[in-house]
Amino acid sequence: MEFQQIVQKRRSIRKFTDEELTPEQTQLLLRAALMAPTSHSTRAWRFVVVDNKDLLRQIAQCKKAGAEFVENAPLAIIVLMDTLATDVWVEDAAIAAVTMQYQATELGLGSCWAQLRLRGHDDGTPADEVLRDLFGYPEQFVAECVIAFGHPAVERKMQDEEKLKWEAVSINKFE
Repeated sequence: MEFQQIVQKRRSIRKFTDEELTPEQTQLLLRAALMAPTSHSTRAWRFVVVDNKDLLRQIAQCKKAGAEFVENAPLAIIVLMDTLATDVWVEDAAIAAVTMQYQATELGLGSCWAQLRLRGHDDGTPADEVLRDLFGYPEQFVAECVIAFGHPAVERKMQDEEKLKWEAVSINKFE
């Protein structure tokens, strides 16, 4: 599949089959993340791979809404950043996360990002704090997101070229 097709085909998938990912698929997702560009090549991220059903259920409940789909995914990867190593950790984490999602699409897998940073549990506890308690990572690390991966249980149409907002693009000036 050509990259332009991968970009057009990548859609958020929130329903997955029960089929597990192979170790090779998981390794390719992580390889993509580890090759993602970072500011000054700091590579200050850490990735927590989760395939334990009880842990997936707990991750799905770490914030008020928007992470429920993680519970039924066969695999999730939490993207953490060392906030003391770089001041652009949000950007570096996002690049690694999206790189994994494009790799998933190329592998025929579905994925969906659940935002964690600046999100909270029903009781007001930050989602990052809930996960820190669960996985034991140090205070200097912050969870940007968790991405669920699996074999899609639904088929989504490719993005429609006709709906692209080309009017949002300006050349040599802001319009």
